Amino acid sequence: MAAQGYVEGQSVNRPPLFDGEDYNYWKTRMEFFLQDVDFQLWSIIEEGDLVVLNSREKWTDEDKKKISLNSKAKSILYCALSKKEFNRISACKSVMEMWEKLKITYEGTDKVRETMIDILVAQYEKFQMQQGESITQMYSRFTDITNGLAGLGKSYDMGDMVRKILRSLLALWTTKVTAIEEANDLRKMSLEKLVGSLMAHEINMERLGESSSRKKHSNALKAIEDTFGDESDDDKSNGSSEDEEAFLSRRLQRILAKKKYQSGRRYFKKGKDFKKSEVKDTKKSEPICYECKKPGHIKGECPKLKKREFKKKDHSKKFRKYKKKDMAAAWSNDSDSDSESSSSEEEEEEKANLAFMANIDEKIV
Repeated sequence: MAAQGYVEGQSVNRPPLFDGEDYNYWKTRMEFFLQDVDFQLWSIIEEGDLVVLNSREKWTDEDKKKISLNSKAKSILYCALSKKEFNRISACKSVMEMWEKLKITYEGTDKVRETMIDILVAQYEKFQMQQGESITQMYSRFTDITNGLAGLGKSYDMGDMVRKILRSLLALWTTKVTAIEEANDLRKMSLEKLVGSLMAHEINMERLGESSSRKKHSNALKAIEDTFGDESDDDKSNGSSEDEEAFLSRRLQRILAKKKYQSGRRYFKKGKDFKKSEVKDTKKSEPICYECKKPGHIKGECPKLKKREFKKKDHSKKFRKYKKKDMAAAWSNDSDSDSESSSSEEEEEEKANLAFMANIDEKIV
């Protein structure tokens, strides 16, 4: 069976590989690796190669050991670099010179380092916890800033960093921050203790939030069940054998599908009603006669009313004609009676005159 190869980061016998990215991370790991192999190797990188004063013919065991340590430090550093980075330092003679060249390349000169420190300090001062961010994620961003500052030679006190984290928390952490400030001395409190306390409080908040959301979910499902009807006996028997959460989710999907179907039918009926209402609205838009109750004209233009008025006028004309005839007949009758009475009166007057004249003649004779 073929031997399984190791990748970088899986063996304590292989130095961390640097390919030109994240120099501060690699530098810290490289320092720990050299100190683990032999602490004197890290001294060689910081202070330079161990000096051997004797010539090669006169080397002692101590001199050979020093030369071996110098070569070992150089070999480890070469093995920790990619081909591109190796070409950058291949002309250097000592391990210390190699290390300083990499440091200047990726950290810059003193002015560049000061500028980078200013940038990280500004990020440190403006640091705030973001919405939806966990304590672990927030602390990871914070350590990236502080480690970058430490790598450039700028560091903060533990108490200052503890107070900075407490000030950067969101408003919902106000009660917990107050409790921590009252129960602990922030000058002596470590970051690990603070972060552990915050993570425990975060877990409790998530647990309480999940329990309240589950209660709301179950109450909503019960309300939906009461509203949209009962389930079949088969579903109830299957639900009793399944997990409660799976059963509730399956029931919710069925109820939502039923609700969607009913809403579709309701929409279809609304479309029909809308067409009918359009026809009714068009009919309602026409005027309606108050006489015959038919659309299309008003009362003044109603043919039924005109016909009735015509009949009334015709009847009134006939009535007038008949009335005139009656009046004429009555007048004629009155005139005849008047003439008859006047003629009888005249006859009586003549008779009276004749009688009066006869009486006078008799008296005269």
